[in-house]
Amino acid sequence: MHFLDIGEVVERSGVPPSTLRYYEEIGLIRSVARHGLRRQFDHDVLMKLSLIAMGKAAGFSLPEISGMFGRDDRPDIPRDQLHARAKELERQIVELRMLRDVIRHVADCPAPSHMECPSFRKLLKSATTTTASRPPKPPAARVRSARRR
Repeated sequence: MHFLDIGEVVERSGVPPSTLRYYEEIGLIRSVARHGLRRQFDHDVLMKLSLIAMGKAAGFSLPEISGMFGRDDRPDIPRDQLHARAKELERQIVELRMLRDVIRHVADCPAPSHMECPSFRKLLKSATTTTASRPPKPPAARVRSARRR
């Protein structure tokens, strides 16, 4: 059977070699052989890397993503976690749309001062109310957010 050399995996996935080595170190992926000093991977690694990228983009941590693979390395994704993440993403989408509207208004507002503009004040109040009514993030989520900055 033909395996993918680490260079081929890098080329096809766009994931740097250092990240592949780290993912292997923490057990997210595993090489199946070596050719000289170069790691060799099964073709399924490309699908797994795509799933990892999608999980990261959705805001899951690497330990959370790791827990979404069964003993046979097949995805075993808890649907309740996906529903919760989708709900959180929907909330973020609403907030981002509101922020987009505020920014567009500020950019196009003809008022001499934004604070004199009733529409701006209304948008500002709405944004403040939405943020204040949101439940606080759990401590783990706050730590992940702080690390991303």
